[in-house]
Amino acid sequence: MDTQSYLPVKPGVCMEEHFFSLDDILLSHERLPIRTDVTFPRLGFMDKSRDSSDIVEGLYEQNKGMLSVELPKVYRQGWRTVFHADPAVVDLHKLGPYYYGLGSQMLHFDSPENQDIAHILLQTFMGRFRRTMDASQNAYKEDTSALVERLDRLEKVLFHSGQRGLNSFQSWEKGEASQLTASSLVLNYRKRKITDL
Repeated sequence: MDTQSYLPVKPGVCMEEHFFSLDDILLSHERLPIRTDVTFPRLGFMDKSRDSSDIVEGLYEQNKGMLSVELPKVYRQGWRTVFHADPAVVDLHKLGPYYYGLGSQMLHFDSPENQDIAHILLQTFMGRFRRTMDASQNAYKEDTSALVERLDRLEKVLFHSGQRGLNSFQSWEKGEASQLTASSLVLNYRKRKITDL
């Protein structure tokens, strides 16, 4: 059983950010295509493709903000069709190591495709989950690097958790486990019970 001197911060998949989470930091540095909806005077030097001294406006509507976020290509209709057909064949790490995290963050933007994106994220996760967990439970002391390198960061965490569980069970079954320890849930419950008194 490995011990840690700190408590790891889980990656943020919701609105609040986790400042010390490396996964959240890496997720927030994914590039998103944006479009300006208003003119920004004297900032044309930032757009090297134009000779104007201003950043010119895009499709402007009164009720819109200053910028519009466009969907990354992996969440657009073409890729959604691929994921719908067979999500297991897609190399999610190559498309972006934080496919699920970035997709869930994209749902916070006002887009007419949000419902389709949410549906395909869930369908993709469910379609790949069983294969990932089966592989983690049936690959005792085998090389799984070919499978793991195609997984999203969330899937890798689940895979390694399944592997640790399998290895711990195999050790226990062989009699190699020296002592039983209390679950972290039990320890946290005891701490909470003491502080309530």
